[in-house]
Amino acid sequence: MTSLKLGDQGATVVELQKALIARGFDAGTADGNFGSTTRDAVLAFQRSANLAADGIVGPGTATALGLSIPQPPSPPPSRIPAVTADIVAQIVPAPRVNVESNLPFVLNALVAPQLADKSMILMALATIRAETGSFLPISEGQSHFNTSPGGHPFDLYDSRASLGNQGPPDGERFKGRGFIQLTGRANYAFHGNAIGLGNQLIDNPDLANDPDTAARLLASFLKNNEQKIRSALTADNLAEARRLVNGGSNGLDVFTEAYNTGLPLVPDEIAVVQSDTTKD
Repeated sequence: MTSLKLGDQGATVVELQKALIARGFDAGTADGNFGSTTRDAVLAFQRSANLAADGIVGPGTATALGLSIPQPPSPPPSRIPAVTADIVAQIVPAPRVNVESNLPFVLNALVAPQLADKSMILMALATIRAETGSFLPISEGQSHFNTSPGGHPFDLYDSRASLGNQGPPDGERFKGRGFIQLTGRANYAFHGNAIGLGNQLIDNPDLANDPDTAARLLASFLKNNEQKIRSALTADNLAEARRLVNGGSNGLDVFTEAYNTGLPLVPDEIAVVQSDTTKD
C-alpha cells in the first residue's frame, strides 16, 4: 500500500493509531481498524501540522508521524504474457493500476500447480471479480452474515466448527482475506502449509493480503478443488463452479459475467514462459 485510509486494517494501522495517541490525538483503541475515529484523528493531526487535511495517511503525513508505510512489492515479469492487462481489465473492470500491479502475481501462482490453462485462468479471474472486485487482496468487511446485532466484529464466525474456529477472537482473526477471501482457522492452517508458510499464516493472518501470498492462496484453493471445478466448467455449470469456491451463490452474477466475458478474450492455447529458477 502507498497510503492508509478509511477501511484499511492491519499492523501498520496499529502503528498509526499508536503514533496518533502518543501525540495526543484520539484515535480510539489501537486495534488495527482504520475507522471513522482514526480518520478524525488523522484529520486533526493534519490540520495541526499544516498538512492537506484529507484523512488519508500518505507519504507526507506518514513522515510527519514518524511512520514508514510498506510499499507493495514490484510485480514480477508475467509467465503468461498472452493474458495481458488489457484483456483482464475487460474481464475484471477494476482500476487499471490494480490490474497491472497484481495480475503477474495471480498468473504466476497458477503455473506450478498446473492451473495455467484457459479454463482455470478464467476461473481465477472470475473468482477475483466476485470476491474482491477491485483486483486487490482485501479483508472482509462486517455484515449481518458475520456479525450479530450488537455483537463484536465477526462474532458469528467465532465458534463455527466448519471453519475450524475455536472461539473468540478467531472470528475476526481469521475473517476473509486475499483474492479468494480465505476464511477460518482451518483454511488458514491448511493452505498456509500448502504454499510453504507453515504456521506463519496462523501467527500473522494479515499475510493473506500480501499480493504474492494472496495469489498463491488463490491457486492453492483452486488446486484443492481442481477436479470438481474442471468437471463443472466442462459441463458449463458455472453455478456449481462458483459454489465450490464460495459455498453458495453469492456473487454468481458477476462471476458468470466475468467468465463469459473472458471466453473470447483469453487464448485457447496458453504458453508459459520458463522462469530463471523454476522449470515446469
